Amino acid sequence: MISTLSDGAVAALPLEHGRNELLADIMSTAQRVQVYAALSVLGVALLCGVACALIFPDPFDLAVYRFGGNTVSHGDSLYGAEDPATGRLFTYPPFAALVFVPLAHLPVTFAAAAWTAVGVAALGITIHAFLHEQCRHVGPPVLVGLLLLAVATAPVRETLSFGQVNLFLMAAICADILLLRGRWCGVLVGLAAGIKLTPLVFVVFLVLIGRRVAATRAVLTFGATVVVGFVVIPASAAAFWTKAVWDPERVGGTEYIRNQSLLGAMTRILGSEPSTLVWLVVAVPVSAAVLTVAAVLWRDGARDAGLCLAAAAMLLASPISWDHHWVWGVPAMVVLAGRGHWGVAAAWAVFLFAGCRIWVQHGERVELQWTWWENVWGNTFVWAAVLASALLAFRSRTEAQLTRSR
Repeated sequence: MISTLSDGAVAALPLEHGRNELLADIMSTAQRVQVYAALSVLGVALLCGVACALIFPDPFDLAVYRFGGNTVSHGDSLYGAEDPATGRLFTYPPFAALVFVPLAHLPVTFAAAAWTAVGVAALGITIHAFLHEQCRHVGPPVLVGLLLLAVATAPVRETLSFGQVNLFLMAAICADILLLRGRWCGVLVGLAAGIKLTPLVFVVFLVLIGRRVAATRAVLTFGATVVVGFVVIPASAAAFWTKAVWDPERVGGTEYIRNQSLLGAMTRILGSEPSTLVWLVVAVPVSAAVLTVAAVLWRDGARDAGLCLAAAAMLLASPISWDHHWVWGVPAMVVLAGRGHWGVAAAWAVFLFAGCRIWVQHGERVELQWTWWENVWGNTFVWAAVLASALLAFRSRTEAQLTRSR
């Protein structure tokens, strides 16, 4: 066969062969780095799981999840009684209780360790999704460093100590919107909304960025979780969708500093909880504006920043957004650093580490008597989200005007 080729072609064969070997070596090295990075994340996750299980052997919110799963297992009323261990009501949709059933059948300490380990691994997936979006390929030491920094932030620390579900939901949404392609796009968003209703905001976001098929798939998936609830636990499902979901007293603590939503900030600033109408008059346009800016950023190519702002819109709109729900501050930190805003990223990291409860009095409804400066610091998550949206909207408009003038 070689005899039929020209002399130049024969001479080029070793060069081509060498190039192919080089590409194979590069791909093999990249794959090894990815494997090592994944193993490093798993190692950190396991260590965090063991540590949290020793320090917090029976996390508060995890106990409520286990109560929900145990109640479903025994066929009892899911929304008619409090968890005897915590005195808390189960506030999630029926589908969530079905998801939590396996947790109810595990030993408490093992459940805490496993839940924490998988949560930290989910946080690693979120960080990877944002780094992937920025086309940044980091080695295991950098990834582990970012993960440990993220675990040290107040929202993540408290999510782990409470045994909250936040990290799982964030990872599912990020993987769906930033990583998945094809027929599965939208499914994870729908499942996340089936576990906790607030991710439904991302359905609107998908529509705004032109992913209408994914949005439809998310709605259908969410609808399927509702149907599953009615099929498996019909009485509890009926109780949730006709009564429990509309009862604000099931959560409570609107004025508490941990509630970093627009309703929480308004309650603290006004000195009392506003009426539903007043809250909606403020929350709907503000959250819609933030979500619109998020969609504009996405369409302009800043997809990572757009996704973070969409999450901010979700947290602002929800009546209750505890400070540990703001785990989305971690990918925001990655976005800031990735775009070279090192000073802002460092300041944001310091705030995330300290949290909003430092330096201000809180608890026992004292927030209703805050001074102006306490309302500035004590509502930092809310102000940061609104200010970032306003600045990014102004920047986007300015760039658009410059483009048109050329």
